[in-house]
Amino acid sequence: MKKNIIQSLLNLPGFHINRKIVVIESDDWGSIRMSSKDVYEKLLRKGIHVDNLAFNRYDALASESDLKALFEVLQSVKDKNGNPAIITANTIVANPDFDKIKASNYSEYYYEPFTETLKRYPEHSGAFELWKKGIAENVFRPQFHGREHLNVTRWMKALKNNVGNVRLAFEMGMYDLSEGNKITADSYMDTLNFENEDELEFQKKSIEEGLDLFEQIFGYRSKTFIAPCYIWDSKLNSVLAENGVKALQGGWFQLKPKVGILHKFRKEFHYTGERNKNNQCYIVRNVSFEPSINSSSSIIDEVLERMEFIFRMKKPVIISTHRLNFIGFIDSENRQRNLTIFAELLIRITKRWPNVEFVSSDKLADIIG
Repeated sequence: MKKNIIQSLLNLPGFHINRKIVVIESDDWGSIRMSSKDVYEKLLRKGIHVDNLAFNRYDALASESDLKALFEVLQSVKDKNGNPAIITANTIVANPDFDKIKASNYSEYYYEPFTETLKRYPEHSGAFELWKKGIAENVFRPQFHGREHLNVTRWMKALKNNVGNVRLAFEMGMYDLSEGNKITADSYMDTLNFENEDELEFQKKSIEEGLDLFEQIFGYRSKTFIAPCYIWDSKLNSVLAENGVKALQGGWFQLKPKVGILHKFRKEFHYTGERNKNNQCYIVRNVSFEPSINSSSSIIDEVLERMEFIFRMKKPVIISTHRLNFIGFIDSENRQRNLTIFAELLIRITKRWPNVEFVSSDKLADIIG
């Protein structure tokens, strides 16, 4: 009862609509994570419990097989308008250039477009052509997630000073060896976290360069943005707005770094349809689909129950998920298991609500107006 009251209050303010709109927002596309199954097993032998965190156990750059299997599932259903299910693929457009960084003796940072990173992975050389196919077939809609999914400033300092396992990860073609959700000396995923506001200038530049690179890669500007780990300072909203971002994806709470206290945050509540001083609207996720993390046998029923509740409140359903749920490059059973669940979920959605509409996040931003 208490949970339902809280959900009602969280979903109450903001944008309402009579249409049955479903948005599926999936994060981390383009970003490196676990570099190979061999590396995964080598780290375990070294006593690093990367198996304790689903993201390090399963997640990696999407292979050709991963993309083909995912797109097949998305195309297996149609909404009231004849459109397939579509994933908003929140994309990291660049990864560290490990060779150049090492050649500089860890004194200079260099990055490369993720399309270049794909070429060095064994099952990925044709992956970007599949990205383009998915876009053309309206099942895959990239939006901007950041230049890197990496706190470059803190990582480069750690590399220079050889902190923790940072150079071991580096030699494995990685930058994060987290063994759980808690931020440790081996955690560097929080791109826009900071200790000193002087770091904001670097972050602003990375956003500008990242959005330009996004356009170079995909041929259009990203209309929306989702901050890695939901961490960002509102001072960055203006540079996002100046570079074409009209809407901010996220959860109900933005985590705003506290100056001078690393890894401490102020929570700021947001709701779908809310506007900030830059006239950007917020798009807030209200359903979670994370089968790699939530192994409950009732996950489909749980999602459908939440959707029923949200539709009764005349709100769009905005599903939060992550790339790791669709990846089999490290563990093929992960992809097979989760895509089976995902396919059943999509079928049950379209049967239960024949008038459902699948739209991407940037399309929802247009609908909100």
